[in-house]
Amino acid sequence: MSDMTADATTAAELPRTKTDWVPLALVPALALLALPFVGEPSTWVTLTVAGLAMGMMIFLMASGLTLVFGLMDIINFGHGVFISLGAYATLLVLGPLAGWAQADSVGLNLALLLLCILVAMAVTGVVGAVFERVIVRPVYGSHLKQILVTMGGLIVAEQAIHAIWGASPIPIPLPETLRGAFVLGDIVMERYRVVAVAVGLTVFVAMQLMLNRTRIGLLIRAGVENPEMVEALGYRIKRLFVSVFVAGSALAGLGGVMWAFYRQTLTAGMGMEVMVLVFIVIIIGGLGSVGGCFVGSILVALVANYVGFLAPKLALISNILVMALVLIWRPQGLFPVARR
Repeated sequence: MSDMTADATTAAELPRTKTDWVPLALVPALALLALPFVGEPSTWVTLTVAGLAMGMMIFLMASGLTLVFGLMDIINFGHGVFISLGAYATLLVLGPLAGWAQADSVGLNLALLLLCILVAMAVTGVVGAVFERVIVRPVYGSHLKQILVTMGGLIVAEQAIHAIWGASPIPIPLPETLRGAFVLGDIVMERYRVVAVAVGLTVFVAMQLMLNRTRIGLLIRAGVENPEMVEALGYRIKRLFVSVFVAGSALAGLGGVMWAFYRQTLTAGMGMEVMVLVFIVIIIGGLGSVGGCFVGSILVALVANYVGFLAPKLALISNILVMALVLIWRPQGLFPVARR
């Protein structure tokens, strides 16, 4: 068994290659290129921080789905419902702890946000396990059926949200100390956007450490690259599938919490509204690549912010243009991982 474990570890380490620095240079290059067009350095910093915050929230919502795509070869059009469900799960915390949101205390406000995240991840993880068992598992290997069935699951789940919380939009206030902005001279940075950047970076670092420094991470990477080999070495790839799907659902719930406080309004369709953007980010980053998803999210968000400031009429198509240019340059995305 020890030999088998060693072989599995070796197989998992095989996909590791030298870091491709060219795609990583796109983000700082884009930011520096935008500076002379924006003009005022203070405006540029404000737009850049806002873009980074938006990129972090997109990454949180998309990172789980890119792992599900890469490892399980599942086209889950129902991913958006986990974003919505995570957003609505904040009500389970905000109800009994409303005083914490109104308190003028950074500690209580951040503790409230952390509790909302943990509860949302727990709720969406459990629902994700049921979703995978009942809806996704019977259609493994058939992309057309996956699209139809997961879309059906999305509709059912959205109606369930309406039945539980009602169809009317529900306002949720930001915690007291997360409102307003930091003002440094002419530079204005919204406090919540700074928190969003910190949360996104923390999750990204944690995912990178998990994927590259733990046994389960090595198996996931090996499963993305060569699932047949992992199965042949005696590991139950189906259990790995379930754990990845649950983790992806939980990450979507985390993203839903951050997105809910950003919008400050809950609607059942709020997750589906961002799914086009999520799929664009996954395609740009490369199937199954967490790093590619991270870079792609920041790239898309920064382009949207800069273009929205310089040429508002082009902002709606900026994401499509970025995706087209990236795919012309690298048809498999910035950091392709999965061979399928």
